[in-house]
Parts: sequence; structure tokens; C-alpha cells
Amino acid sequence: MYKNRREFLKSCCHLGAAGVGANLTRLGLLSANAQSASDYKALVCVFFFGGNDSNNMIVPIDSRYSAYQSMRGPVALPQAALLPAGGSGFGLHPALVNVRQRYNEQRVALIFNVGTLVRPTTRATLNTTPVPRNLYSHSDQTQEWQTSDPNGGSTGWGGRVTDLTISRNPGAFPPGITVNGGNSLFLSGQTTKGLNFSNSQSFGFETFGDDNAMMARLTSLQKMLTFDSGLRLISAANGVLGDSIRAANQINAALHSAPALPVAFPNSGLGQQLAQVAQIIAARGALGMNRQIFFAGMGGFDNHEALVGKHQQLMADVDAAFGAFFNSLERLGIFDLVTLFTESEFNRTGNSNANVGTDHGWGSHHLVIGASVRGGTTYGTFPAHHLSGPDDAGDRGNWIPTTSLDQYAATLGNWFGVAESDLRTIFPSLPNFAPQSLGFV
Repeated sequence: MYKNRREFLKSCCHLGAAGVGANLTRLGLLSANAQSASDYKALVCVFFFGGNDSNNMIVPIDSRYSAYQSMRGPVALPQAALLPAGGSGFGLHPALVNVRQRYNEQRVALIFNVGTLVRPTTRATLNTTPVPRNLYSHSDQTQEWQTSDPNGGSTGWGGRVTDLTISRNPGAFPPGITVNGGNSLFLSGQTTKGLNFSNSQSFGFETFGDDNAMMARLTSLQKMLTFDSGLRLISAANGVLGDSIRAANQINAALHSAPALPVAFPNSGLGQQLAQVAQIIAARGALGMNRQIFFAGMGGFDNHEALVGKHQQLMADVDAAFGAFFNSLERLGIFDLVTLFTESEFNRTGNSNANVGTDHGWGSHHLVIGASVRGGTTYGTFPAHHLSGPDDAGDRGNWIPTTSLDQYAATLGNWFGVAESDLRTIFPSLPNFAPQSLGFV
């Protein structure tokens, strides 16, 4: 359903205090003369938390299907149900109707077997080559995917990109924005920190049901924030929250000048996050933004049981949100300015477990979507679907990545405008891999 503008602004303009507090030196009045930059570009990262089973997101439908079916057993998808991706020999999950349409329009690239690596690794060299810390661990691999550091790291690769591109933005706000309601390591750089948008209502506080009551409550809060307690810690915390509210009001004003979203977004977590992203991009001129990076995410992918049914709903939610997002950008005339890409901490095992689910894997397949994408084709090497085979780190189909996260991320950074010499600074392991750019954008 459509939301009216007031409801939309109330739901999407509330900033997390931690994100704003980390950027107090850059907060200020928005430039009334800021215009949409002709070279505007935005990256949108959608993180599938829990480990997306990409073995069922992209499936071979040619002569390799029988190996897939034998390997997957009870979690295999019927060949006839898969959506053929052009003449690639691969099919997409049956729920990915909008993604398949964009693939056939050459606006989606399929990137095979991406993962965290220290250097190129094979089954033969697995015991002699350094591998990332704590493979198959949710927390460690989530950290490593967001930092592009196989040993963890304290800054995100998106944040390091914004450190180098922030000077292109004349506006007051940093270019990184998290819209899934939590702090994102992905957008934490050495000098910049991302703003955190909450999906909750009314600056994170419960309302009394009408705007007058809410404004009275907010006014009371602001009076308390200006009270001088004499305690430095309390005063500092009050300052962070106060700046959070002022920043939200500034973005609220900017969004009032943006066009309304031309399509309805699904009432799902990811759908509403991408609606926020689309609205903020539409307000890029008033916000003084030439470069922006967004972080969205959805959970529910850690399916150790009943995979097929649960994954069906997850893929349907993803497809509906992606469809609304790109239809909106297209109708606003800004489709070519935005590139969306997926991440997840790892793939799932090639075979199923006793609960008709799958367990933690390694290398995974990903989607890159946008009008600037060299789509309608595939990139990277698809693994051989043979348990204990040449691409298996064990005996369950834990694919050893043949494309490093560094290559994947550096390709996106290059499109974003980061110089090749700077990419090697952002991604210290990048020189270990060739080619350093995969060419999908």
C-alpha cells in the first residue's frame, strides 16, 4: 500500500544517535542551492543475514542439472520450476520473477562462487594456504564480508570507500546510510561513520497516536536535553541525541522537496528499507549528495531445517522489494545512477542435513543489478557439483571460492569512482588476485 507523505517521512527520517554522533563535525545547514549532480552514483548493499542458500538461488539447468539434483537430494528444486536466465544454462529460483526480467534486459549480472580469501586457494592447497579466520562462523564471516578483511578488521570496506569519496559531496551529511535499523560495520571508515536510519516511528519513541501529542512529547524531550546537569558524560550524551533530532529534521525538510515514490513498495522489512533508499536518492540534490552508499539487510536465511519452503518466502520477499525499487528508480529517471549488490556471510552446504535443511558453507553466488551493469551474463567460475570434488573444502559441498570478495568489491568501488591505486589501499589483499576488476560494471 502507498503511505501518504507524512506517514512516510515519519517512518524513514529518524536517525540513530550513534551514527549522527560520530559525524557531528560535518552536521550543518543544508545548502539551499545544492543541485543534483550529473555524476551522482549510489551503491546499495543488501545483506542476507544467516547465510543465503545460493545453491538454490542460481541453479544449472543444462546437462549439469542431474549433478545438482543428485547432490541436493530432498532440497533440490524441480528443473521445470526454475526460471531460465537467457541462454546462460542457468535458472533462477522460481520466486525471482522480477530479477529474471531484469536479467533478460541485461541489467543483472550473476557472480559465481564469491567468498572471503587470503589468496587463491584450491582443494590441493587448502592445508598449505592461509584461510580466513573462523570459516563457517556467522559472526566472523559477517564481519569479514563487511570489512573485506580475512582476519576481521575494525573498519568496513564501504566506510573506507566513503573516506576517499566524501569530498565529492558538498552537503553536510556523510555518504553512508544504514537503513536496517542497526549499526553497520560496513559503513564505518577511518574518518567517516554512516548515519543510521531507524525503521521505527517518531524518532524511536512511541507516539500517543496523533501529531500534536507527538510534538508535545518531542518538545519536552528537547527541553530536557538543554538542561545543564553539570556532568560531562550526561551533557555529551544529550548533545549526541540533540544533534540526532536536528539531523532528522534537516533530512525531513529535504525529503519534502523530493518527488513522491511512483510505485507501491511491499510492506516487508526489506521493502520498506528500499523505499527509504529510493526516497533519499530522490532527494540527493537537496541533501548535496554526489556519492552515496546504502546498507540494507534482511534476516531469516539460517535454515538448518525445512529449507525449501522458508527459502521460497525469502526469495519472494527479495524479488518483490527489488522489483519495486528498480521500477521506482526507472520511473524517476535515475535507474542508471544506482547499482545494487548482494552480500551474505556464506553459502550453505551442497547436500541437505537430516532436517531437510542445509548447514554453513563458504563460497556463494551473488546478484548485481542496475542499468550500468554489464548484465545478461555470468561472471566467475561455477563450482562442480560433486561432493568431495575439486571445488569442495570437505565432503558436503563447501565451495572453495574461485572469486574473492576483494575482486567483487573492488569492481564495485571502481564503478563508484575510486582510483585503482586507492582500491589497493582499501583492499590490501587485492594484489593477490587476478584480474583485480571483474568487469561486470
